Amino acid sequence: MNARIPQLRSSRRKQRGAAIVEFGIVAAVFCTLLIGIFEFSRVLYYWNTASEAVRLGARTAVVCDADATIIKTKIAAMLPMLASSNVTLSYTPSGCDSDPDTARNSCTFVTVSVTNVSVQTMIPFVPLTLTMPPLATTLPRESLATSTGGTVCQ
Repeated sequence: MNARIPQLRSSRRKQRGAAIVEFGIVAAVFCTLLIGIFEFSRVLYYWNTASEAVRLGARTAVVCDADATIIKTKIAAMLPMLASSNVTLSYTPSGCDSDPDTARNSCTFVTVSVTNVSVQTMIPFVPLTLTMPPLATTLPRESLATSTGGTVCQ
C-alpha cells in the first residue's frame, strides 16, 4: 500500500495546473460570447433609436409647418450619429412643398427616411462596420399649416 502512495502523488503532480488551463479556455470563450452579446445589443439599440427618430421626424413633419432642416435637426438630436445627408424628407404629391405661401396645404403624405448609416463595433481586434437597413415612415397630412402644434413643433 505504501508503494501506491508515491505513484498517486506523482500522478497528482502531472495534473497540477490543468484546472487553470481549463479555466483559461472556458473564460476566453465566455468573455468572447459576452462581448458579442453586448455589441449586438448596442447595434440593435442604434437601429431602434434610428427607427424612432424617423417616426418622430415624420410626426413633426405632418403636425408642424416645419421645413426639412428643422426636421433633420430634431432627428439628429435624437441620434447624433445621423448626418443630415442620411435623412431624406419628401412630400406627396411631388412639389407640393415648393410654395411657402401655401404652407404645404396641398400635400397629402410625408415620407421621412434614413439610409446609408453605419455602426462601428467596438470589438477588440475585429473592428466591424455594420450598415443599418433603410428605414422609412410615411404618414398622412394632418395640419401642415401651423407652427403652433404644441411642444412637438418647438
